[in-house]
Amino acid sequence: MPEQRRIGYRWNLRTLMAQRNLWKTTELMPLLRSRGINLSESQVYRLVTTVPERIPARTFAALCDILDCTPNDLFEPFVEMRAAATANAPQRSEDLGIQPGNPIAKRIRLVTTEGSE
Repeated sequence: MPEQRRIGYRWNLRTLMAQRNLWKTTELMPLLRSRGINLSESQVYRLVTTVPERIPARTFAALCDILDCTPNDLFEPFVEMRAAATANAPQRSEDLGIQPGNPIAKRIRLVTTEGSE
């Protein structure tokens, strides 16, 4: 079984903004606008405070220009999880020791109705 990898990433926009003394999301809006990126206040807020699932390339390039950084500074991928290879589960009931005709224990729940005991 091949190793499974789950990839995550860090979105460092807020950190890079702070390093450049941009403390409010509203300070980023005119800088984006001057580069042809028109986002609403709520869109800029979400861009800064949450990890985006996707971002237009023009917006990404504008952020790199504004913050004078590389894409690697802004977007930092990492391996989140590595699953170890595991043994395959048995394919046949005989491999589990279950033979035809052998009793199999089953859990049951008894429910009594009113008036019957």
